[in-house]
Amino acid sequence: MGKKRVLSGVQPTGNLHLGNYLGAIRNWVAGQSEYENFFCVVDLHAITVPHNPESLAEDTYTIAALYLACGIDLAHATIFVQSHVSAHSELAWLLNCVTPLNWLQDMIQFKEKAVKQGENVSTGLLDYPVLMAADILLYQADKVPVGEDQKQHLELTRDIAARFNHQFGKKKEPVLKLPEPLIRGEGARVMSLTDGTKKMSKSDPSELSRINLLDSPDTIAKKIKRCKTDLPKGLVFDDPERPECHNLLTIYMLVSGKTKEEVAAECADMGWGQFKPVLTEATIAALQPIQEKYHALMQEPGYLEGVLRQGREKASAIANETLTKVKVALGYSLPV
Repeated sequence: MGKKRVLSGVQPTGNLHLGNYLGAIRNWVAGQSEYENFFCVVDLHAITVPHNPESLAEDTYTIAALYLACGIDLAHATIFVQSHVSAHSELAWLLNCVTPLNWLQDMIQFKEKAVKQGENVSTGLLDYPVLMAADILLYQADKVPVGEDQKQHLELTRDIAARFNHQFGKKKEPVLKLPEPLIRGEGARVMSLTDGTKKMSKSDPSELSRINLLDSPDTIAKKIKRCKTDLPKGLVFDDPERPECHNLLTIYMLVSGKTKEEVAAECADMGWGQFKPVLTEATIAALQPIQEKYHALMQEPGYLEGVLRQGREKASAIANETLTKVKVALGYSLPV
């Protein structure tokens, strides 16, 4: 038995932030040797909402470089760009034709984003989960790292695969593998610096809500200095009345590498004036090696292009094999 396969991806919509790193990428890095990993820059998903076409390609390369800078090891992982593998778009269309419309209309994230976009909401936003299902199913992934807010999308992926297998597969030889979630609870949801009840997000209009991985030390210090806090003295975890306090302590725990018990003891008698400089110093120190490696990689565009070219070749071979199985099951003739 070989290693189980993991598939995950990040949109190239601006810089990655601390929530992306602490809630996802750092966990990928920690467990990457246990799996056969495929990490994708999902640029097709990026245009489901208004985007800047002048920066899309640059942002795509930035995300790929940050994957490497954060510690993704090419000995254990394949990094590629979603749009470079045409099977993603083709399988998405095929799966559209077996996915009931009401399944997509019931997706919570679509409802939330559609409210924000109003009449300008695109069909792509509604169809986003089918493309996500195609991303996962193409690689016959065993595990998909997801946060709590993405579990519904993964359940839909499983439902689509099961429906396809039931309608077009053979009982003993299902065409598509049903993936399982790979969820790490602690630190899985890093919250906004301006609202401890909302997840840190690239789509938040306020830059003060997040710390980007490429923020300068001065910018990090400014954002932490201005982040939302509360009045009680003494800092504690897990108080539902103090979401910002819990979030900032969690961030400190994760960037410092200390245990929850160590942080709780260290900060129990602190005020915010004492704690914020400590959090600032730990955050800057945690991001410094990532930033240094990123800038070194961006000085070698040929190397990064080579990584993505090799990634495309490996990903395409696996994706096209799955796509062929799907087309055969649907009854298509294949090119000779």
